[in-house]
Amino acid sequence: MATKKKKKSKQHKRLKKWRQLSFLGKLWRLCWVTLLSLVGLSLIQVLLCSVVNPPLTPLMVQRFVEQAKDPDRPIRFERDYVRLDNISPHLINAVSVSEDGGLFLYHHGFFINRMKEVYLKNKRGGKQAGASTISQQTAKNCFLPHTRRMWRKAVEAYYTVLIEKIWGKRRIMECYLNIIEFGDGIYGCEAAAQHYFHHSARDLTRREAALLAACLPHPLRSNPAHPSSYLSRRGSTIQSRMASYGKVAKLQDGKIVFAEPKNKKYIDMVERENLFDFALWLLEQKMK
Repeated sequence: MATKKKKKSKQHKRLKKWRQLSFLGKLWRLCWVTLLSLVGLSLIQVLLCSVVNPPLTPLMVQRFVEQAKDPDRPIRFERDYVRLDNISPHLINAVSVSEDGGLFLYHHGFFINRMKEVYLKNKRGGKQAGASTISQQTAKNCFLPHTRRMWRKAVEAYYTVLIEKIWGKRRIMECYLNIIEFGDGIYGCEAAAQHYFHHSARDLTRREAALLAACLPHPLRSNPAHPSSYLSRRGSTIQSRMASYGKVAKLQDGKIVFAEPKNKKYIDMVERENLFDFALWLLEQKMK
């Protein structure tokens, strides 16, 4: 009975303090409690996904709804998670070259110079360009819906920092290749390899890996099994860069091992990049 009275007394005191707060005081408290709750939830998400593959992602749900609404579009859901050691190193090298210029191991989640260039290019108008790294795409696909809202880019940056710090490069690449969209309702490299080439992702050739990487910017309009002339040329370009940039990953004793690429020209520049510097630069651009 005494403990119940103490609990009621504490609750009464808290309620009294809450009522004594001004409107702004209540609003401020609600804001920081909400913020702390969201940060805590995001940390739980990232920690959980560091060891458990997400059963669904927001994009998978979004695509399913789109398919269900369109009578002319078949409902398809192909996905099969595999460990990084069961993925061909050719595919790891291909996506690293095509998406991160072979510098996946060296950036901290962002290419600041490329982000500046893309922002200025998009500001001038014309065809929209992107500057997302593999880490950013993993954060977006794993945790966020696909929208072009500014808030989504900000939250994406936050999640990118978290997975870079908590997961590390190996887990980021493994998760990326297991959830990325390779076609309408086709998610992950194992499902893509089986769907397009009728064998496992472990057995992908250099050409097949390059074609899969080539389709990533526009997976809904691409077919690596029957590539268009554009997709074929892009695949050939990726193959050429794989040879000139050097291997990011190789198979050693049955395990994927990350290796240093040949092309070290931009490594120092990438390591100096800072997201805070980009935020200040973006603020300056907005004020012009």
